[in-house]
Amino acid sequence: MSHTLGPRQAQKQQTRRALLDAGLHLLEAQNLSSLGVREVTREAGMSPAGFYRHFRDIPDLGVTLVEESLASLHTMVLAVLAGPDEADELIDRAVGVVADHVREHRAHVRFLARERHGGVRPVREAIAAELARFADEVAAALGAQPASEGWGEDDLRMLAELYVEHLVTTAAAFLDVPEDRPDAEERIGLLARRQLQLISVGRRHWPVGEGR
Repeated sequence: MSHTLGPRQAQKQQTRRALLDAGLHLLEAQNLSSLGVREVTREAGMSPAGFYRHFRDIPDLGVTLVEESLASLHTMVLAVLAGPDEADELIDRAVGVVADHVREHRAHVRFLARERHGGVRPVREAIAAELARFADEVAAALGAQPASEGWGEDDLRMLAELYVEHLVTTAAAFLDVPEDRPDAEERIGLLARRQLQLISVGRRHWPVGEGR
């Protein structure tokens, strides 16, 4: 079966994309709570009425940006965890994935970093929910590794949350590095690797099967 979009559907998707891109561009310099529909539609080159064919309000647009901001990172990190289980190699790949993600999706990462504890509740809750789902996925991937033999679900989830929180913190740190300062990015990457190595050492020596 062909999944080619008709002209009307293609135009609808193009308009929706234009609104998301406009919102993301404006959010590089302001918080979501200060963003208005007219501002977004003016940036996208359309009338305010067009906005409501795609989104209920600005928080709805923000929630959509949350979902797409984390989607690619989910996929990349899970691919890393599905690879060889050598700790140092896994750590290098994970930090590399985060650095690449920030380079390619800087506006998305900046949006998440700003709005994670921001003033728009639906967006704040959406970020928390996406990170919780991410932790569930990471816990499942970790549980499939030989190093997790004997681990209970609660401990796996705790370990997954440590990894996810570390990856989010590392992404925010990379975000603050000027593009002309590769030395600063290298220092952040080195620190991130050492911190992950510390978590990895704790994982190897964590007592399992003791009813935690």
